[in-house]
Amino acid sequence: MLEQLLIFTRGGLILWTCKELGNALKGSPIDTLIRSCLLEERSGAASYSYDAPGASYTLKWTFHNELGLVFVAVYQRILHLLYVDELLAMMRREFSEIYDPKRTVYNDFDETFRQLRREAEARAEELKKSKQTNKPVNNKKKQGQVQKAGSDKGSKKSEGSLATDGGDGDKAKGHKLENGHSNGNHVEMEEPRAGVVNGKENTSSNISAFDVSKLQKRTKGGKKTDTVVNKGSKPDPKKKATKKNRVWDDAPPETKLDFTDPVDGSGSGNDNIEVVAANQGESMMDVEEIISSDSEGEVDDNVQKDSKPEAKKKGWFSFMFQSIAGKANLEKEDLEPALKALKDGLMTKNVAEEIAEKLCESVAASLEGKKLASFTRVSSTVQAAMEDALVRILTPRRSIDILRDVHAAKEQRKPYVVVFVGVNGVGKSTNLAKVAYWLLQHNVSVMMAACDTFRSGAVEQLRTHARRLQIPIFEKGYEKDPAIVAKEAIQEATRNGSDVVLVDTAGRMQDNEPLMRALSKLIYLNNPDLVLFVGEALVGNDAVDQLSKFNQKLADLSTSPTPRLIDGILLTKFDTIDDKVGAALSMVYISGAPVMFVGCGQSYTDLKKLNVKSIVKTLLK
Repeated sequence: MLEQLLIFTRGGLILWTCKELGNALKGSPIDTLIRSCLLEERSGAASYSYDAPGASYTLKWTFHNELGLVFVAVYQRILHLLYVDELLAMMRREFSEIYDPKRTVYNDFDETFRQLRREAEARAEELKKSKQTNKPVNNKKKQGQVQKAGSDKGSKKSEGSLATDGGDGDKAKGHKLENGHSNGNHVEMEEPRAGVVNGKENTSSNISAFDVSKLQKRTKGGKKTDTVVNKGSKPDPKKKATKKNRVWDDAPPETKLDFTDPVDGSGSGNDNIEVVAANQGESMMDVEEIISSDSEGEVDDNVQKDSKPEAKKKGWFSFMFQSIAGKANLEKEDLEPALKALKDGLMTKNVAEEIAEKLCESVAASLEGKKLASFTRVSSTVQAAMEDALVRILTPRRSIDILRDVHAAKEQRKPYVVVFVGVNGVGKSTNLAKVAYWLLQHNVSVMMAACDTFRSGAVEQLRTHARRLQIPIFEKGYEKDPAIVAKEAIQEATRNGSDVVLVDTAGRMQDNEPLMRALSKLIYLNNPDLVLFVGEALVGNDAVDQLSKFNQKLADLSTSPTPRLIDGILLTKFDTIDDKVGAALSMVYISGAPVMFVGCGQSYTDLKKLNVKSIVKTLLK
């Protein structure tokens, strides 16, 4: 049974709702569909699932792109209604005939909807009955075939058992003799004890069913490997030898290589280390990037190149007539060549294949049925639609002004906490230092928290950055609980009056459950203001796997009913990819989190904002 059915414009104006389906929906499935699916270019999907406390809904929709209308149906997920797609298509056809942009009320559509609903339900019932009537016939045929096959097998077995001197019986006997002969040769080559073991295995395999696990590995010369021969023999416990540390002299060995003990108050530990000046100039975060207009000309050239073969195929007269008069309505077949070229272009720019395909499906859904304007090519229309979609995806939907949030937290007399997470080797510690340098330039007091207690040298690396930037660092050494270290660091920052705490965490793969559980505990226990995912700009399809599994693990392993997920993205090594900027699009699309920082070099000043227009032009170049 349908729970809700409504028609609204792309601007959000509701034109008609079914009064007979006035059931109160739990949660807000329509708003969630618009916010997380239609606005994020996921409208190419067949359906959308919405989970609310006490209910689970499935939402299906269709568009009338020429009129700018959206038709949405909501029903319980457990029902699996078969007539919803057909009902939405019939509603779109009937409603488009009475639609008037000046009208806002369509009460006269109620009777039309009742009739359409009865027709759709009747067709679904007929289809269901036809499937049920066809099932017994098919089952009888299958049973007959099985019985016939069984009788054939039975006759073959009886023939083989009776005629032992000829036919199949001779073949089976000969096969056994061949196996026995080959196994006998190997027994002569090996030791007698191993031969007895193999002999037992061979007799058991001949009597019972063939055991695949007892297949023996053979070399090209026909000899067995030593590992297979010694498989049956028990290992000698006396042969086990533990590895001993090598002693080079008579001095007692070091019990533990840990140099993270804090230096004494006299500062003797830093006497021989030269402190590098932290002032390296203005950070690129505060420099406006100028975009050249060369890419626009290149895009137009590519569009013209794509349209030339199409013009030759259609002929000069038909092409010119269509350019002047405009095409009636765009169909899926018209869009496929241009969308395929766009998909290939996005994938060459390092966009994940799954993301490129979904984007093209969404653009096709938004253009299908639209009227092509005069003197407009299909390729240029698709290009413009894709550009709008990319800008809409990459543009942050919330404020990413960290300085404003820092000052707001300062007024509440608590530090602003940022946790840096990500996989191994992406540059978390280095870019944490870049963020610290940028905050220092805006007169914000920063403290680092060394919560990477897993990787050797991580504390020393962060301590070096802290010494160069001349900012305090909170550390507890290795083999400590990072969640407790972060909590103590935040308490220390509160006592000292630090404005921001930058928490460095250990790199972990998205499939490493123990480390992901520790990260989930750190986030749950300390409730940071910002969780930054640090990812490489070099990744392609792996970006989807990393971010989706990070979010999934943080949600599954958290003990909170409302778990914290990734809030923002820091994209590193952006200076090494040339025009392969697709990782930014893949990460934002899969997580919904904005790119807040972009690392583009080795110095502290090499940190900048993401320029959405520049990225879009590079992707479509």
